[in-house]
Amino acid sequence: MSSMKRMLWVIPGLVLLGISFFFVSNSRAATETAPYKVVRKDGGIELREYDTLHLAKVSMPTSDRRSKNMDGGFMKLFRFIDGQNERDEKISMTTPVIIERGEKESSMSFVMPQKSVAKGLPVPKGEVKLDQIPAVKIVALRFSGVSNSTKEAAQLEVLQAWAAKEGIMVEGTPLFAFYDPPWTLGFMRRNEVLLRVKAK
Repeated sequence: MSSMKRMLWVIPGLVLLGISFFFVSNSRAATETAPYKVVRKDGGIELREYDTLHLAKVSMPTSDRRSKNMDGGFMKLFRFIDGQNERDEKISMTTPVIIERGEKESSMSFVMPQKSVAKGLPVPKGEVKLDQIPAVKIVALRFSGVSNSTKEAAQLEVLQAWAAKEGIMVEGTPLFAFYDPPWTLGFMRRNEVLLRVKAK
């Protein structure tokens, strides 16, 4: 292939990459993210402190085959923040979207924006419930790419091994946090596995 033909292939790819980077960067900048304080950092692992997280949550039995990816959960939560609530009130989208996969029940949650929490959240309709994660320390491992059960299990194992090595006791079901829309290129995605630190 001639150098000219190569350039004709490379240039559109670079343009697409640039456009993707622009939209991902700007969508993240424009979207409120659940605040936290980094207490300690070790490579890709962080020990964080979170204030209470207020959640809108949809749950289903783990025995339901749809629970693996919480199929349908996202749209139920989206309808709630889009006005399907007692006040017909729209609520801003935030990041991350949190998925918890327990032995008996799996759930997907949207973190509620601080402004909406301050004035009081509207009561949801349908299957959406309001919930909280009380103020907590969390160990977090960030990873990129399109997430799947194999990758999540591998990242969870890395985080659990690090916590054990550092003498940090963790408890509860692992949480998986996702920060980007599905059209985001895999290597640009921000995903995290989170483990709650046991209170002393």
